[in-house]
Amino acid sequence: MSTEGLFTMLGFTTLRPRAVAAVLLAALLSPLATACAGSPSGSADGGRAAVTLAASDHLGGAPVYVAEERDLWSAEGVEATVTTQPTGRDALNAVLGGQAQLGVVGDLPAVTAALGGRELRVVADLSRFSDWRLLTRTDRQITGFAALKGRKVGVPQGTNVEYALSRMLASAQLTAADVTVVNLAPNQVTSALARGDVDAGVTFPSFYDAARTALGGSYAELPFTGYTARTLLVAGPSANEESTAAVLRTLLRAQRELGADPAGARQAVLAQSKGVLQAAYVETYQPRYTYGATLSPELLAQLEEEAAWAKAAQDLPGAADRAALLKHLDAGPLTAVDPAAVTVR
Repeated sequence: MSTEGLFTMLGFTTLRPRAVAAVLLAALLSPLATACAGSPSGSADGGRAAVTLAASDHLGGAPVYVAEERDLWSAEGVEATVTTQPTGRDALNAVLGGQAQLGVVGDLPAVTAALGGRELRVVADLSRFSDWRLLTRTDRQITGFAALKGRKVGVPQGTNVEYALSRMLASAQLTAADVTVVNLAPNQVTSALARGDVDAGVTFPSFYDAARTALGGSYAELPFTGYTARTLLVAGPSANEESTAAVLRTLLRAQRELGADPAGARQAVLAQSKGVLQAAYVETYQPRYTYGATLSPELLAQLEEEAAWAKAAQDLPGAADRAALLKHLDAGPLTAVDPAAVTVR
């Protein structure tokens, strides 16, 4: 808030005859104006770090929702405003557009942003998940990934689900050029399969049960574990290291509570989803995630692989080598709260 804004708020714009008093008041209030400034280091009432965070993937970002449900932010001195986006791509756009300082996003959206020259820092790898499914119909007789050649496959492009499809295809020596990729929203894959508009689809695990219900006896799936999706915490230009470290402290506390009380954590995630997730899905799939904020060589190696794929598939301009991607990893905040979790160099 500017000094003029404080004057307006307090009614001093009507006191022009008292210019000297106004100047004196401005001098007295200038420390308050500095503390309330809308800058990256702005803080909330009581000196707590004010942070905006765009989240996605309730299970991959479960520590965020545990922190929300149990108000762990306050205990760590954070005033957090959390919004939930439909996909990691949407959460990333909120960060890049300035609507949020931090974002919970998938690995592929972060990679494509880096290749596009966007100002983005990966500050932690929050969770890992490898239990994917190719969804299809029994009447399409797709019993292996090689059978996808020449077929229509629905997928939400621009998300890590698209990269999962690329790994499925690669396991059968195929590429996206061997299939017809149909860009669908995550919740549209099921209906497209039910109508027969596509022969197969890949979407987020939260939609697997809906597809099974919609297709009934025609439902078929192919399991795939050849891709580990990573849920990342990323920081935009307006996030500073101090407030980001405070967020990480909170998430580490939430992760400890998740490990100590998995059932309670699942209930917290379910409550925070506000009807988006079903209890059976949370019970089944949350145990399949591996949690723990890290920055590891394995993460960097995977980002390199994805960057090479994204450059070829999407004709992105940026450098995909290790040195270029390493510049987008910011180890400072995580090192400040858990040095042992940072092993990448």
